[in-house]
Amino acid sequence: MPAWMNINPFLTLSESISAFSMQVFLIVMVVLVIGGTVLDMIHKKNVKYFFNNAKKLKEVSKRKVGAVEAATIVTKTVAHDVLTSAEFCGWTRRLTHLLGMYGTIIFWVTSFILVFCHATTTSPQAPTILSQLWHIGALMTCVGGFWYWLFQRANVRVGGNPWYQIVFADLFILSLVATTTFGLVWSYFQTMQMTILSNLFLVLFILSNIILFGGVYWSKFAHMFYKPGAAIQKNLAKADGSRDHLPAPADKPAEFGLGIKREAPRHY
Repeated sequence: MPAWMNINPFLTLSESISAFSMQVFLIVMVVLVIGGTVLDMIHKKNVKYFFNNAKKLKEVSKRKVGAVEAATIVTKTVAHDVLTSAEFCGWTRRLTHLLGMYGTIIFWVTSFILVFCHATTTSPQAPTILSQLWHIGALMTCVGGFWYWLFQRANVRVGGNPWYQIVFADLFILSLVATTTFGLVWSYFQTMQMTILSNLFLVLFILSNIILFGGVYWSKFAHMFYKPGAAIQKNLAKADGSRDHLPAPADKPAEFGLGIKREAPRHY
């Protein structure tokens, strides 16, 4: 592993920007996420819909799901649909999502630890593994994000639109990839003591973070909080027989006609 990945970039940064300022910045980012998510819930009424739908499904359920069974369903859903992204059938799409998801989690968690516990000369020295994980997490997110954006984005694969066609829904993935990319480049130039480039990418790193966390209301950031809940509700509805008001699968072989063989599927 390159030597510059073993260095805590926030410790070096504390020579020009206080650790307290960095900690305040992270807290503000968390507040922006909470505020944006709450505004998104108020505007789209997602939570209200989930509760109302669950109530309606309970009225048409065919059997009662006990607490133990419900807990088992929730556990299996989290393990299968959330932790392994099993809802994606294609292995490449699944891999890019896992790289991005776990890379982002590692990047965010280590950022908090490094800033709040190891960002001053008087604080305990950060274990090398923490600095390495910060860089590895950023790199994983970059690989997953760029792979998805350049090769798997839905409207590119199906609609044939160019990769540079951007809408508000793309704000999350683009700002996330930009944040991790600028973070890696800033860390490298800072370690190499290339001051001008280091300061440039530090500014870009800060701005991309502000766009990422400040744009929650307009992006798909809040979507990752709703998706597990929707998956759990779907599996509970399947267990109690309500099935989201959908009919049960027919006991017949799947027949799609000869037309399905004309073109290989390109969706996921």
